[in-house]
Amino acid sequence: MRAPKTFRLHIGIFGKRNAGKSSILNALTHQDVSIVSEVAGTTTDPVEKPMELLPLGPVLFIDTAGIDDAGDIGGKRVTKTLAVFDRTDLGVIITNFSDWGNYELQLMEEFKKREIPFIIVFNKIDKYTEQIDIISELDNLKIKYIYTSATEGDGILDLRQLLLKSAPADFINRPSILADLVGPGEAAVLVVPIDKEAPKGRLILPQVQSIRDLLDYDSFCMVVKERELRQALSIMNKPPKLVVTDSQAFLKVAADTPPEIPLTSFSILFARFQGDLPEMVRGAMAIDNLKAGDKILIAEACSHHPIGEDIGTVKIPRWLTQYVGGKLQIDSVRGHDFPPTISEYKIIIHCGACMWNRRAMLSRIMKARQAGVPITNYGLTIAFSLGIFERALQPFPAALDVYKSQQTN
Repeated sequence: MRAPKTFRLHIGIFGKRNAGKSSILNALTHQDVSIVSEVAGTTTDPVEKPMELLPLGPVLFIDTAGIDDAGDIGGKRVTKTLAVFDRTDLGVIITNFSDWGNYELQLMEEFKKREIPFIIVFNKIDKYTEQIDIISELDNLKIKYIYTSATEGDGILDLRQLLLKSAPADFINRPSILADLVGPGEAAVLVVPIDKEAPKGRLILPQVQSIRDLLDYDSFCMVVKERELRQALSIMNKPPKLVVTDSQAFLKVAADTPPEIPLTSFSILFARFQGDLPEMVRGAMAIDNLKAGDKILIAEACSHHPIGEDIGTVKIPRWLTQYVGGKLQIDSVRGHDFPPTISEYKIIIHCGACMWNRRAMLSRIMKARQAGVPITNYGLTIAFSLGIFERALQPFPAALDVYKSQQTN
């Protein structure tokens, strides 16, 4: 089974048109992933290629359109290229010595501003001579660079090694989803409702990832449906360290779980794993300030087609309407689409982003913070609107402190 995008290091490939970005990607992956042509601007939309880059593991290469593209269509390509920064963990600037200039410097500044590690690849070294002044400046700035010729295959192995060395430490030392809350030799009970949006024969991704996380850290795991929880707890010879539920079953699971057993939801776990849990706790508390007529943005990372009582388009709007006591104006977005202006919204409610890497979610949190708009996620919203917010935060002392301090202010 392929590793999901969540766990892949996202490597963004940037540069001018016809710098050889697609050729480099094809050489790295040993496949014709991107179309290569002498005509500048052949790559129109970002092209993704998942692969195993040993010994690092699963990565996702993103080949982008040239940022020097011109015209109306070119402008749209540039917009899509710039959006790739939001989900890039490691940047690669493809250039050559004859083309080095302001575009490359702008890319470097963007990476520095976002604190994204990056390397520079001087491609077509078989055609262009090294320029000492450029190299001296990069050496002074301690910026990593390498020489390649994608068409000849020169330097590609060295480039793979440099990518491995440049991977951010927080990717290599990624925290667990929930195993740190459980511990080796201890048990967690996962409550997994089976609904229309769970395809037959499969569980949804956060549930699968949570099970694997527990197994990786030598913890035990019991998986039950919500109506079987009480019986499952009664047959265990000692209480589990944690009960985790799908947020949609929060009320029933909270009623069936003794108060001394910590309880939370998959979505809240992913607010910590993929984003910034204390910031999202602050965002959820803004629900108290909502009033009828306010505009809300609900953002879904997936582009799946809603089925039945979809959580984002049906259930959360219904619960919020009941909580506020009046109709709200609700806009919805899916995938990587996001409004360029978000200041008109009173709150942004995001899914758990299980299909994304963490940087993409953190980028959205940063945009919300810059716009002064509170942001939270599905699980926190549901727990808050159903009146079980404090209990759902019990496993997370830092987040619980944020909640209690906000209450006293």
